[in-house]
Amino acid sequence: MSDAPTLDAAVVADAAAYLRSWWPARRAHTRTPGVQAALWFEDQLVLSLADGVAHLDVADPLTPAHLFRVASHSKTFTAAALHRLHEQGRVRLDDTLGRWIGWLAEVESPLADRTIAEVLGHGAGITRDGRAADHWQLHEPFLDADGLRRVVADGADVTPANVRFKYSNIGYSLLGQVVEAVAGVSWRDHVRTELIEPLGLRSTFTDLGELDPDRFAGAHSSQALGADRVWIDQVDAEAMSSATGVVSTASDLCRWASAHFDGDERLMSDDSKRRMRHRAWTVEGKGEGDYGLGWAINDLGGRTVYGHGGGWPGHITRTMFDPSARLAVAVATNSIDGPALEMAGGAIRLVDLAARNAARAAADGNGLGADWRVAAEAVCGRYASLWGVLDVALLGGRLVGLSPTVADPTALHVEYSMVDDTTLRIESGSGYGSVGEELRFELAGDGRVQRVTGAGPTLVPLADLDLPDRVRLGWTS
Repeated sequence: MSDAPTLDAAVVADAAAYLRSWWPARRAHTRTPGVQAALWFEDQLVLSLADGVAHLDVADPLTPAHLFRVASHSKTFTAAALHRLHEQGRVRLDDTLGRWIGWLAEVESPLADRTIAEVLGHGAGITRDGRAADHWQLHEPFLDADGLRRVVADGADVTPANVRFKYSNIGYSLLGQVVEAVAGVSWRDHVRTELIEPLGLRSTFTDLGELDPDRFAGAHSSQALGADRVWIDQVDAEAMSSATGVVSTASDLCRWASAHFDGDERLMSDDSKRRMRHRAWTVEGKGEGDYGLGWAINDLGGRTVYGHGGGWPGHITRTMFDPSARLAVAVATNSIDGPALEMAGGAIRLVDLAARNAARAAADGNGLGADWRVAAEAVCGRYASLWGVLDVALLGGRLVGLSPTVADPTALHVEYSMVDDTTLRIESGSGYGSVGEELRFELAGDGRVQRVTGAGPTLVPLADLDLPDRVRLGWTS
């Protein structure tokens, strides 16, 4: 059972205000070229932003409209299509692949006996990408229909079914062929007409197709071992579209997630949505979470979220949503080492910190009253010293101190109380910190904070930090 705090518009708005600052800070710290991110609550897009550049070569700004290859998010569209077809009585999830893909028997593949449900949950024991997967580094095209058939004929059954979770792009590519056989049209046409268009996902497409490459955020390589980033071309996913071809934006991914909220039956019944979220497997590996029949499942500090990641050559994306709280977040990054997973998870945790603060303030009456809010907002900001960066933020009616450079800014947060308009007392935090001490904010004539003193080295607004070429005894910022 989830012990996540109850959300309302006010706490989500507090978190959104901080995310406007944190997402760009995290992007800059990880030296990711660009990040596009969105936050959805109830029935509206609360926040949509883009920071950094779309293309390092020309340094043009990234925008919320730039397209990303959202890769394995495609599996959620394929799974949704099959769950809807099941609901309509046109296919059964315990049907075998061979029932719908005749050529599996022709090549004498044991995969003919694997069920749709087994493949949806990555429990069918199918090879991840085949013996050679150099399409993932563009040595060769992605698999077309003939290429997929060759991979399957070459021993794609790696383990027996239902032994363990074994992620498979080949499996979901085959599910695309099942959709085609059941629906009588191509996977791309079915997903477009039955899922994308009814939801008004105007920036979502089933693959590269005829899309203008200039609409895409530039795809960049990683900085592995200090190598410079290089630009990676866009290619079509061919017969693997149902596993990895979809193109979208962070905002549209949130809209897609919202269609899977409890009570929203635009696509399917709540019963089908629960089936899609049902935990089929615990995924081996630290922090990997669980997997259902089309959604990944993660428990973040008491809140269970569903969603998916996507890894494409040069684009890394992540979506997370809570269907009962009607909360969704999506992050898209334009480099192979982009921190989309941690940025999405950090956003969920920040929302929950705001919500828990608000609940505590309501319960004990120790939250900031209306009389203090203006003064509290005046001291909020990003401050720095030689030792690092501190954010003072207002979340859920309480002032907190956060480190914007870490993957989870809530992990080591501190809490403050207001002594007066320009003094905060540190009420909680690490025993190695300065609990019980005070921060004093010195203001300029225009009310802007000039420096912060009293608990550790003097801090100044990050924009005012001016480090010399070499730090010598007696320097000041």
